Amino acid sequence: MSTHSEYAKELFLKGYNCSQAVFAAFCDETGVDTETALKIASSFGGGMGRLREVCGAVSGMFMVAGMKNGYIDPSDRKAKSEHYKLIQDLAKEFEKENGSIVCRELLGLSIKKDNYEPEERNQNYYKKRPCSELVWQAAKILDDYFKKIETTDSEK
Repeated sequence: MSTHSEYAKELFLKGYNCSQAVFAAFCDETGVDTETALKIASSFGGGMGRLREVCGAVSGMFMVAGMKNGYIDPSDRKAKSEHYKLIQDLAKEFEKENGSIVCRELLGLSIKKDNYEPEERNQNYYKKRPCSELVWQAAKILDDYFKKIETTDSEK
């Protein structure tokens, strides 16, 4: 199998939105079946339903992190803090590479809210959008994080 980053990019290029591509690429890690992953992540493409807010690739990255390392006890402040730190660290890494985690800023759009109709996926679409690379990068950031955790755990 290809790397998660290559698989995420492949899914995006097949027509899945940025969030779906990242989240579904990690089904082997999260234990979520592909159909469920695609449905869960479907609302987050285009910066959350084309609202151009948080990048869908980043949202997908956060969902994977939650499935792998999320907390379940609302009174466990330590677990909650550790998870939020992880999310902020992942966001910081993505932002360091791209200058933002906000869809419209990444795309250079001046509008805050976009039309709800998705654009047709064609050569022109892929030429003008950095999304396939952003999807690849979000998945790579996750893989790098998981490798770091495995290395740290094996050294204990």
